[in-house]
Amino acid sequence: QVQMEESGGGSVQAGGSLRLSCATSEITDRSACIGWFRQTPANEREGLARIYRADGIPFYYDSLNGRFTISQNNAKNTAYLQINSLQPEDTGTYRCGTSPGGRGYCPQSARSYDFWGPGTQVTVSS
Repeated sequence: QVQMEESGGGSVQAGGSLRLSCATSEITDRSACIGWFRQTPANEREGLARIYRADGIPFYYDSLNGRFTISQNNAKNTAYLQINSLQPEDTGTYRCGTSPGGRGYCPQSARSYDFWGPGTQVTVSS
């Protein structure tokens, strides 16, 4: 079992920024990757960014527009998601999950992530 906990959400005006945090345990074979996902009203998990914890290499989704930046502090076993130029459509629950990954790569699909935090709510008003 890998414990995960997100924080840093809140209510912001459009155009603002937030930095979300994902605290977890030390790196293990089952938690080589941390991924950030946004839960949609249809209860699907939209991928935002992933990071391979051993070397800090980030992975992003081609469909996104560069407003999301993932980083980490391994000494604190914490990953971060910086979100800039927030828009009302960014409103939702943001969750982090861990995946075993594979040889320096972190999978795109939420189905490959085994352990999840409860999420942190982000609300963006226009």
